[in-house]
Amino acid sequence: MSKRTAEELNGAAPLKGGERPDAMDIDEKPSEMGEFEDEFEDEYESEDEIIEAGVDGRPDAEREAEEAAAMEVDGATGPGTFILGRTKLDPGQTLAPDTTTYKMLHNLSTPWPCLSFDIVRDSLGDNRSVYPATMYTVAGTQADSAKASDNSIMVMKLSGLSKMDGGGDESSDDEDDDEDTDPILESKSIPLTSSTNRIRAHQTPSQDASRAPITLTATMTESSQVYIHDITPHLASFDTPGSMITPQQNKPLCTIRAHKTEGYGVDWSPLHPAGKLLTGDNDGKIFVTTRTDGGGFVTDDRPFLGHTGSIEEIQWSPSEASVFSSASSDGTIRVWDVRSKSRKPVISMQVSKYDVNVMSWSRKTTHLLASGADDGEWAVWDLRQWKPSGTSAAGKPTPIASFDYHKEQITSIEWHPTDDSIVAVAAGDNTVTLWDLAVELDDEESKDTAGVQDIPPQLLFVHYQNQAKELHWHPQIPGTLVATGEEFSVFRTISV
Repeated sequence: MSKRTAEELNGAAPLKGGERPDAMDIDEKPSEMGEFEDEFEDEYESEDEIIEAGVDGRPDAEREAEEAAAMEVDGATGPGTFILGRTKLDPGQTLAPDTTTYKMLHNLSTPWPCLSFDIVRDSLGDNRSVYPATMYTVAGTQADSAKASDNSIMVMKLSGLSKMDGGGDESSDDEDDDEDTDPILESKSIPLTSSTNRIRAHQTPSQDASRAPITLTATMTESSQVYIHDITPHLASFDTPGSMITPQQNKPLCTIRAHKTEGYGVDWSPLHPAGKLLTGDNDGKIFVTTRTDGGGFVTDDRPFLGHTGSIEEIQWSPSEASVFSSASSDGTIRVWDVRSKSRKPVISMQVSKYDVNVMSWSRKTTHLLASGADDGEWAVWDLRQWKPSGTSAAGKPTPIASFDYHKEQITSIEWHPTDDSIVAVAAGDNTVTLWDLAVELDDEESKDTAGVQDIPPQLLFVHYQNQAKELHWHPQIPGTLVATGEEFSVFRTISV
């Protein structure tokens, strides 16, 4: 629900697969890698009409009452109802966030769009509730094709992330150190010669038990090559005044050249601390790369084959070290076992008639898997109901929940790390939505919501994100989301 002009909105097209966004306005000072934007500065004094978009995309109470009185349609969404992500703004209209619905909200821009990123765990503690907050992330840029040499991996420290003035519940347990701070973005760049399709971070124990873990990144690029970097010194440099990054520290530890086409599937195994990496490409091939005892990397040149379309997403099982799943543009999700000599999937399920762009394996309840497709529908599956390929019980499964609220492709989906009923979804309709699958309406409540049939009761919150592409929950700051698209948003709502 950040502020964007109607002119910018109308010019934004959904992003998918290998499509690249237009270049962003770049500051003439190349050394300034990014900056926070004041979300609430002088724009409030503009003569443009401002629409307040609430948690479910509807206007404020007064306008809602006026529109409800004007509606003549019984039991349907009336023409006057504003639904974020669907209703088009008139010329001169802008969106402004309802600040009372956020505990924290910060936006930041980078020289080039970063359409894939990951959050790096830190040593500041788990279950943090102190403001201002600090976090570390890593992202890959998508520079204009004419300026491919401008691409880089950006290692970032975000600090001074304060709570909204007056935002949130006063009875909250959140702590505040009462410091009047401004948000700060610091970054270190690792040069790349190609734009990043997908980047993922992994931490592995240091050989010296007294030292911090080693942080590795795997970057799948448009060139088809996958680079593994050690960003440990880059992270350490933020908190070590005067430290410099050497050219040698910017070089990859390993370059994987097994893929002949670019791809989007990348995942580190959470159950192999030393480092075990999956990568999948547009040819439908999946390779496994393993870190050796000596610290090197070896890629098995025998691909896993079975998909008839591109690999859009790969994820290791959070509970079984040899199992992983993949989602494809062929509309299927397949489950594999790396111990299989045949390199064929154990289970193959047709879950959509459209491309399955993204999926998320629940870390809390590991038989639950969520998927999102090109038609805007996302669904939750119980893997216990899926039967091995070739058995008489195998066939098209029935999701335990599905939602078609979004009318553009799903671009990212992720389970809340500690609550198996909460799911965050990003879509090509420029929104990030939060869902509570535990919500069920009784008959009386259903009558109360009959006037807005297009709003599922499980929908908790709608956040505006132009060209929304990827999102992640912060694993150590409960309820906090980071999302990327045209710019980054860091936010926490009062509803989660």
